[in-house]
Amino acid sequence: MMGDSRPARSDGAAGTLPATSTELSVLLTAVRRGRVLTVTGRFREPRALLVRDIARRISSNFCDGAAVVSLPGGGGVRDLVAALGRLPGMPFLPPCGTADAASWLAERDMLLVLDDSDRLSPEALAWLRRLLAAAPGVRILAAGRHPLAVGQGRVHRL
Repeated sequence: MMGDSRPARSDGAAGTLPATSTELSVLLTAVRRGRVLTVTGRFREPRALLVRDIARRISSNFCDGAAVVSLPGGGGVRDLVAALGRLPGMPFLPPCGTADAASWLAERDMLLVLDDSDRLSPEALAWLRRLLAAAPGVRILAAGRHPLAVGQGRVHRL
């Protein structure tokens, strides 16, 4: 229902998402139309829950689906590429070169979801900027306390 202000529920989870259905609709549109969207907020769990739900709902809009990467450890380029390489369906395995991963991703139509993006190093952010320049079909949805510093992008504050 358009304009519904009830919180959207995740698929079978006991809790509710920290966004109304209207906000969720706006966020889904922002991901489809933009290159970068960061969901910011003080607490990690609501951010992570929201970006994962968005990824689940919108992955079929991308030929290559969505890749959800949690960044629990280091936030360097090699850590990011290694985390990507461990995902099902990714043809490169750690420790592959970052250029190999970028060239493979450059040919994709996919959503790259970065959970806990505040951990990314300046070098990893620079790698993501280069990736966005080389990969017109890649969109980034990030969750962090602060906006993802990879150029112009939308920010949704919880």
